[in-house]
Amino acid sequence: MTISPLLFIGLICLAGGGSLLPAKAIWLTIPSSGERCVYEMIQANVVVVGDYLCIDQDNVGLGPTIDIHVTSPHGKELYKKTNETHGQFAFTTSETGTYFACLSSHHDQSHYTVNGTAIVSLDWKMGIRTKDWDAGVELELRKSEERVNEISANIIYLRVREASMREINDKTNKRVAQLSFMSLGLSVIVSLFQVWHLKRFFLKKKLI
Repeated sequence: MTISPLLFIGLICLAGGGSLLPAKAIWLTIPSSGERCVYEMIQANVVVVGDYLCIDQDNVGLGPTIDIHVTSPHGKELYKKTNETHGQFAFTTSETGTYFACLSSHHDQSHYTVNGTAIVSLDWKMGIRTKDWDAGVELELRKSEERVNEISANIIYLRVREASMREINDKTNKRVAQLSFMSLGLSVIVSLFQVWHLKRFFLKKKLI
C-alpha cells in the first residue's frame, strides 16, 4: 500500500499522544519503543466498538505488527491482543469514566524489519454508530420475537380450539342426556300400556 507524502504529513499531524478521540477514525504513529494511548470519556451502559489497522507506508504485503490493550476507568483489562496487524474490540461500558486504548510495536517482528514507527488507523465507535455491528444481535432478537409471537399464536389457537371442542362436548352430553330421558320415558309409557292391555285382555277373558 502506497501513501503520498502529502497524505503522510497529514497523518503525522493527526497522530497524537493521549488525546480525546474524534467522531471518525484517527491515524496514529506508533514508535518502535513505548506506547501510544488514546482515551475517551464514556457513560455507563454504552456499546463500544473499535476497529484498528496497522499499515506499512512503503511496502505492500505484511507490515509491522502491534500490541493493543483496552482498559476501563479503574484499570480493568477489557481487551488485549499481541502481534496483530488488524482487529476489532467490542464491549459495553459498566461504569462512567475514561477508557484507554494503548498501542505499541510488537517486540518480536520476525517477519518484518521495523523502520522506527508504525502507522495505525483506529476507529472507536460508540452508541448509535455501532448500529451496523449490532445488526446481528438485532436480527436474532427479531427472530426470537417472531418465534415468541408464533408460539403465542399457536397457544391462542389451541385455546380457541379447546374451547370449541369443550362446547361441542357439552352440547353432545346434553343431547345424550335428553335422549336418555326420552328413551326412559318412552319405555315407561310402553310398559304401562302393556300392563293396561294385558289387564284388559284378562278381564275380557274373565281370567281375573
